[in-house]
Amino acid sequence: MQSGTKKDPAEKKPRGRPRAYQPEAALLQAAQVFWKTGYAGTSLDDIASATGMNRPSLRAAFGDKREIYIKVLSDYWARKFTAMHKALDSDGSLAEALMRVYDAALSIYFAGDDQALGCFVLGTAITEAPGDAEIKSMLTEGFHTLDANFEARFKRARASGELKHDADPKALALLAAATMQSLAIRARTGTSQKELRKLAQKAVSVICG
Repeated sequence: MQSGTKKDPAEKKPRGRPRAYQPEAALLQAAQVFWKTGYAGTSLDDIASATGMNRPSLRAAFGDKREIYIKVLSDYWARKFTAMHKALDSDGSLAEALMRVYDAALSIYFAGDDQALGCFVLGTAITEAPGDAEIKSMLTEGFHTLDANFEARFKRARASGELKHDADPKALALLAAATMQSLAIRARTGTSQKELRKLAQKAVSVICG
């Protein structure tokens, strides 16, 4: 007769090694690399170095460089629109809502530790869109959503009397979106956050009439 007790099958050790990375954190680290050096200037080795994952692990988790970039671009749009919805749907005047949007955008554009990175989309995707149908489609849809969000807020402002009855929400939305893009470009080229906030305030004054 054998001594000791038998182990419960349920107590068996789980197979395989536990995952040593967090997908969301890894994508954010990959985004920083693309953001600083662009799509073409970024290699899979650069991403591996930033995330602490080796190339096989990266490929297994996210795919090749392009697939990683697509995931990062999609994540960026999602986070940007979440911040935009929160800003536009908050209580307060139209001018206050617009400034919340621009302040949220500026906080993203100046999020880099050692340099202002500007907008991830403008800094990395614009140059890739002509030769990549999927990236081009993501840009088209993203800009359409950006315009539509602004337009919806301007329609509400016109209905409530904040804007004149003959105000054109679509035209104002294009102007508001163009202001955001101008802030992004100027941030990347060295204009300070303080100066850009003043520019945003002037634009809001014009838009709100």
